[in-house]
Amino acid sequence: MDRQISFGQYRIIDNVLFGIILAISETVIITAARKWFPGQLYTVSVSAAIVSIVMMRWGIWSAIHAALAGIIYVAVQGGSAEQLFIYVIGNEFALAALLLIKFAGRDRIRKNVLLTLSYALVVQLLMQTGRGVAAMITGAGAGAILNFITMDALSELFTMLIVFTASRLDGVFEDQKTYLLGLQKEKDFQNGEHENG
Repeated sequence: MDRQISFGQYRIIDNVLFGIILAISETVIITAARKWFPGQLYTVSVSAAIVSIVMMRWGIWSAIHAALAGIIYVAVQGGSAEQLFIYVIGNEFALAALLLIKFAGRDRIRKNVLLTLSYALVVQLLMQTGRGVAAMITGAGAGAILNFITMDALSELFTMLIVFTASRLDGVFEDQKTYLLGLQKEKDFQNGEHENG
């Protein structure tokens, strides 16, 4: 029996899979950094890259992954409640990139290399800025935003590379509803051709 899943079920499965990828990747990266490179000033993270991709696929649903990234980071580091606030609330600033998607359009961002890279960088910078703002709320100095941006500078390049690569893969860096409808139309067209032929 050929059982098809609903669009809602597909969305849940897809978001859960990206959550698992995020959790495993961040845990491995953070653990490796703590064990092998404890003195390094710079960090690398896939959080913004995953959030960027999920945001392109599902829009506001990426808020879950932004929060999850903060929770994982603080949990693996053994951080405080204050750090949890900084990373979870700060990461949610990435959702402002939905405005970029709205005005530039998903297709233009996906097809234009400069827009793809800019979008990825904007998501990363929004997360870093958000963490800085959240840190300032908890009593950090005015330089908190700059500290988060410079400390995580390698992640900016990493995020742009991952998002660029995803944009070249069919169906990965696209609105999933549009993508699935396109696949269905193609399938219907091929079935129609087969029946007529």
